[in-house]
Amino acid sequence: MVAEIILNSNAKELNRVFDYNIPETMAYKATIGSRVFVQFGNRKELEEGFIINIKDESEFKLKDIQKIVNENGISEEKVELAKLMARRYFCNVSECIKLMLPPGTTTKIIENRVKEKNENFVSIVNDILVENDIEENKFKSAKQLRILKFLLDNGETNLADLLLFTDTRRDAVKALEKKKYVVIDQKQVERNPFLHKVEKKTSKLKFTDEQQYAYDEISFVMDKNKYGEYLIYGVTGSGKTEIYLQLIENALRNNKTSIMLVPEISLTPQTVDRFIARFGEENIAVLHSKLSIGERFDQWNKIKNGQAKIVIGARSAIFAPIKDLGIIIIDEEHDSSYKSESTPRYNAKDIARYLCKENNIPLVLGSATPDTSSLYRTMQKESVLLRLNKRANSSTLPEIEVVDLREELSKKNKSMLSEKLQEAIKENLENKKQTILFLNRRGYSTFVMCRECGYTAKCKNCNINLTYHANTHTLKCHYCGYETKVLTTCPECGSLQIRYFGTGTQKLEAEIKKIFPNATTIRMDVDTVTKKDSHEKILQKFKDENINILIGTQMVVKGHHFPNVTLVGVIAADGSLNIDDFRANERTFQILTQVAGRAGREKDKGRVIIQTYNPENFAIECSREQNYDLFYQTEIGIRQSLKYPPFCDIILIGMTSTDEKELMEVASKLYHYLKFRLKSENIGMILYPPVSAPVDKIKNKIRWRMIVKCKFDDTMIDLMNDMLDEFSKIKAKETQVIIDVNPNDMAH
Repeated sequence: MVAEIILNSNAKELNRVFDYNIPETMAYKATIGSRVFVQFGNRKELEEGFIINIKDESEFKLKDIQKIVNENGISEEKVELAKLMARRYFCNVSECIKLMLPPGTTTKIIENRVKEKNENFVSIVNDILVENDIEENKFKSAKQLRILKFLLDNGETNLADLLLFTDTRRDAVKALEKKKYVVIDQKQVERNPFLHKVEKKTSKLKFTDEQQYAYDEISFVMDKNKYGEYLIYGVTGSGKTEIYLQLIENALRNNKTSIMLVPEISLTPQTVDRFIARFGEENIAVLHSKLSIGERFDQWNKIKNGQAKIVIGARSAIFAPIKDLGIIIIDEEHDSSYKSESTPRYNAKDIARYLCKENNIPLVLGSATPDTSSLYRTMQKESVLLRLNKRANSSTLPEIEVVDLREELSKKNKSMLSEKLQEAIKENLENKKQTILFLNRRGYSTFVMCRECGYTAKCKNCNINLTYHANTHTLKCHYCGYETKVLTTCPECGSLQIRYFGTGTQKLEAEIKKIFPNATTIRMDVDTVTKKDSHEKILQKFKDENINILIGTQMVVKGHHFPNVTLVGVIAADGSLNIDDFRANERTFQILTQVAGRAGREKDKGRVIIQTYNPENFAIECSREQNYDLFYQTEIGIRQSLKYPPFCDIILIGMTSTDEKELMEVASKLYHYLKFRLKSENIGMILYPPVSAPVDKIKNKIRWRMIVKCKFDDTMIDLMNDMLDEFSKIKAKETQVIIDVNPNDMAH
């Protein structure tokens, strides 16, 4: 018997099958999806691979498979999915298979795991710095490199697990600690992510008429074992989660399993709490990157062994080894985090759609502000629209006011807070009600400039302004992690006229403390949620200790339910309007509507104050009126006239290199190759010439891009794969090419 094996490699030239002989002694273990170890070429170390097909014979003289590890393989169905993904997302099959492996799987067999009361945990000090140094080949030790790559993929890891998974010794970790790449902390082991959760048992709630109709429509398809796609468009607080809970209860009654995706890690704890209270923790597994590697490994096995009937998690949970699937639910389906920005650049909604069709089960998408393309699908009869127009607990939608910041300037008010917002916060404090302030920029000041000569402090690796962080008195690059001390004199002209411009969450927090010295505040942004469970702790503290004011970035806008929050302030609604992206209006409307939905979710009336320099913008107007239908009709008309999604797909071909001359040659050759194919085969697409990317340098790599507008189908998939084959013939040493279909961020 012969196994066709794909090697675990990112190298494009190795993205093909290699034939290996299956020894008779291993024949009983060899199945499609099995993880194997083989000798490849002249390498001494065994290489990891996966069996993707088994056949009777081969035309080549073959080496034997050295080892087969079934417990860490994947199913035949997952192999097929990986092959489909590799073709559609233009990457290696092995890169897709990695998404489907148990957490922490490496080239060493996982054996019994030692549990101790206290254990040492290892974490990287600065992820971006490590990534840069790896790219620049600064690590000569293969063992140190394995450790760092493992930690980048898996986050903070128990030291014993780290040594086991990477086949290294403690001295390699100590050497990295000495170089200040990693830190070792002793912590109490908590392998059960539900260990401290004590949730009071809840029972199902009585549906409103709208909820009942939506439930009946979907459960009918579930009971018939048929595929169907449903979009639940419900205003904030309309009871979408209760529908999800009862649909999953229906799946459990039929001995079926469920996947529930949420967009943000910060949302996962709240969702898990509600599900534990309804179904008990024994039925639930949770998967997201803030769990320890041990917790993720155990949760994965819980799913694989059939102990967990409900999987809750962020994007990657779609690849859980779940059996007897009955339904997939994607909450806040409009959220951009369901699209991966790293290889493989997949969209979880596409993967969910494929799995639901394969299993003849319903796919449920839910949002208060559906993605324009998702709603368009309902208009094209590709999915079914289910509306929830009223809040489930009879609470009313909040009153929304828009403040023109131009008028505030005319009143000589230079504060970040308008007079109206200051008065509202003061009133809330007096009434012992809570406030959320939303500002989608972290840090203290967004750029530093010399008033004498106009010099601005930029990252030495990226063509990006450095952001001032007051708590560490440093200037930071939010792209590559570069840090430097604050400037006191201008390096260009020697002037002392250095000033800090723009505002971030740190500066907002400082101003709140100055204006309201007796108010308690808590901040939630990327800088405050780096540690394990930090999302949950911040939100729990805000709720349990009745903290007066929560200041945060978009982490605070999605899905959270705080009964005592009656005021939401949007500090600068223009931030998302000014991005170079066709979705700017849509993102602005979504963010404003979602953040407004955090106010007045119980009996007390909610109030929202939106501060902007563009009160006439239609996205801001529609969010003030909470009129999604008007927004959609306006936006879809603009999209159609300009040929933007959903009326076409956008393929972004990104090219990066440290060698600008080589990069320009590659860009020119690929452009002319596509132009020739377009004309000779009359392919329906619009091809734009290569240009410098809006952010033209990141991590010392120059960036160019080409954009293609088309209908993304098999013809385009074949064309893009052919183009990558053409690129491989160019033999460019420094240049890399990535292909991203309908990317989240057109500005980068």
